[in-house]
Order: sequence, then structure tokens, then C-alpha cells
Amino acid sequence: MKPRHKRVAVIAGVLVCVGVACGLVLNAFQSNLVFFYSPSQVAAKDAPVGRTFRLGGLVQAGTLQREGLSVDFVVTDTLTTIPVRYRGILPDLFKEGKGVVAQGQLGPDGVFVAREVLAKHDENYMPPEAADALERARTAGTAKEVYK
Repeated sequence: MKPRHKRVAVIAGVLVCVGVACGLVLNAFQSNLVFFYSPSQVAAKDAPVGRTFRLGGLVQAGTLQREGLSVDFVVTDTLTTIPVRYRGILPDLFKEGKGVVAQGQLGPDGVFVAREVLAKHDENYMPPEAADALERARTAGTAKEVYK
């Protein structure tokens, strides 16, 4: 084999390896990508079915039910509510009427099954996505009231 053919073969091999590595990295990135949805978006069927996503809003007052490690509560954005089921230990700051982000999947019965629950960390903090969703829900609710 001539030196020129060897160089071409090495360059082609390196390009194939780089292409395979890029493909694996992009596939891993896409499978680990988790989007945020508000209860209104989930009710409108904007959320993916059978994929993990984050649901955020406020824990509706009077809906928290504990039975051992199983916890049921309702997340709202003041327009729509989504029931949530979680099995595990909740964060210390988790309370009714406070902001929450739950990560999991929507079940076939319409109940969001959470694998992880995140609560706000101080009195003034709410995840930006949740704050935006609540604000959009409030403005949509007032717009509906104006046209009635």
C-alpha cells in the first residue's frame, strides 16, 4: 500500500470514529432532555405521552394526602389542576399553597406519577418556568373573564 492510501484510510477511519461518537453523544443528550409543562399545557395534551417531563405549579390547598411513603396531591396553575402521586420522602419545604416542580410521567389514568419532587428553597423563589406558567394562566384567566 502506498503512503498516500494509508493516510486516506487513517483519515477515513478517524472521521468514522468521530461521527459515531457524535451520534452517541447526541442520542444520549436527547434521551436525557426533560421539558417543563404547566398543568394547563398537560390538560391541553401538549405534554409528551410516555416520556419523562417536569410538571410545575402550586400545590393546591387541602389536597395533600399521605399514607406512609405514598403522597397524593394536586398541582395547579390557578386554571387547571393535575393530580400527582409520589412515593418517597418529600422535601422539608414542601407545603400546600407553595411552588413545586415534579419530574415523572403522566399515567394512562391522567395522574402524574412523580419520581422526584422539588420544592422552592425560600420565601421569594419559584422556578422561572413555573412563575411564567402561573403568570400566563392568570392573564388568560382574566382575559376570559373580561369577554364573558
